[in-house]
Amino acid sequence: MMIENKTKMVNRKYLIPFILITCLFFMWGIPNNLNGILIKQFMKSFELSILEASLIQSVFYIGYFVFAFPAATIMQKYGYKTGLIGGLLLFSVGCVLFWPAAIAGSYAFFLFCLFIIASGLTFLETGAKPFIVQLGDEETAEQRLNLAQAFNPLGSIFGVIIGTVFIFSGVELSGETIAEMKEVGEYTAYLEVETLRVVTPYLFLAVFACIWAILLWKIKLPEQQTTKEQATRIGDSLKILLKNKEFMKGALALFLYVGAQVGTWSFFILYVQQYAGMTEKTAGYMLSATLIAFTLGRLSATWLMKLVKPVRLMAFYSLINIILTICCILMPGVFGTWCLLSTSFFMSLMYPTIFASSLKGLGEHTKIGSSVMVMTILGGAVVTPLMGVIQEISNVAVSMILPSIAYMYIFYYSIKKSS
Repeated sequence: MMIENKTKMVNRKYLIPFILITCLFFMWGIPNNLNGILIKQFMKSFELSILEASLIQSVFYIGYFVFAFPAATIMQKYGYKTGLIGGLLLFSVGCVLFWPAAIAGSYAFFLFCLFIIASGLTFLETGAKPFIVQLGDEETAEQRLNLAQAFNPLGSIFGVIIGTVFIFSGVELSGETIAEMKEVGEYTAYLEVETLRVVTPYLFLAVFACIWAILLWKIKLPEQQTTKEQATRIGDSLKILLKNKEFMKGALALFLYVGAQVGTWSFFILYVQQYAGMTEKTAGYMLSATLIAFTLGRLSATWLMKLVKPVRLMAFYSLINIILTICCILMPGVFGTWCLLSTSFFMSLMYPTIFASSLKGLGEHTKIGSSVMVMTILGGAVVTPLMGVIQEISNVAVSMILPSIAYMYIFYYSIKKSS
C-alpha cells in the first residue's frame, strides 16, 4: 500500500540535537559488535567452550536488563541530558577496566567489565531512542528512528573491523603445535599475549566516550517537560504499560528479535569457519560484510517507508528471513553462508520499527515504556546461550532454528499490527 508522507522527518530547530544524539547510535554499535570478536578470541586465549564463551553476550545483555529501569527512572526525574552523560561516563569506566582485567588474566573480570559497559550503554539506548522519536511528528517516528539507527550498523562495521585487525592475531594453532609449546613452556605466554590484544581498542573507546560526554554537557538539549507528579508515579506508568496488550506484544517481538540478531552475529564467524572453511580473519571480514548489508538494509528501508507502511514492510522482510534461515539450516556451506549474511539486510528495519511503533501514543509513559523496551534486550542473553547449547548437542547450523522461530513471531506481529 502506498502512503504519502509530506511531514518533515526532523524539525530544523532540532537538527543539532538530532545529529549529536544520532552519533551515539554509531558509538554504541562498536562495543555491541566487538562481542562477537571477543567470543572467538576468548575461546582461544582462555580455552573456553562455545557455551562458556557465549556468557559474554549473556552478561552483556543482563547489564541492559538490570539497568534499563533505573536509567529510565533517573531520566524521568533529571532529564535526558543527565542520563546520557552518566551513561557515557559509566561506559568509559568499563572500557578502562579492560586493562587490569587483561593483566590479571581473568575471564570473570572481563565479564564484569562487559557488565559495566552494558550498564552505561543502557542509559544511552534508553534515552536516545525516545529522544529521537520525540524530535518531530508522530507520523514520521519510525522513519526518523530508522535514520538514526542507520548509523548504528556503521559503528558495528567499524567495531568488527577494529576487532579483526587489532584483536585477531591470525595465529591459529593446531593441536600438535599447542602440545609442543606446552612442552617448552611457551603456551602460557602465547595465551597472555592473545588476551592483551583486546585492551587497546577499549581504551580508545573510553577516550571517545569522555569527549562526547563533554560535548553533550556543553550543548543545550530540548527536554520533554515532566511534572513532579508524573515523576513520582513511575510505578503507575509501569502497571499501565504491563496491562497494555499491544505494547507487550511489541516487547515480546523485540525480545525475540534481539535474540535472533545477537545469536546470528555471535556465531556467524564459527558458521563461516566450519562450513565455508575460512580463516578467523577472513571470517571477521565476512562479518563486516554482514554489517554492511545491515546498513544498506536500514538505509533503503528508511526510504521505502515513504512508500510502504513500516509494519507491512517488516512483515515482508521477516517472511524472507524465515526462508533464509531455513536455508542456512538445511544447506550449510557457501550457499548457507550467503543466506546467513543476507538475513542482516532484512532484519535491519525490525528493531527501530518495533521500538517506535510500540511507543506511539504512550504520552507521559514514554520514558518508562522505553526502559521496558530496552529491557527486552535480555533476549540476547537468553537466546545466545541456548544456541550454544544446541551447538554442543548438534551443530552451528541447527542452532539457527531459534532465529527462524523469532522471525516467525515477528511476521505474525507485523501482520496483526498492520491489519
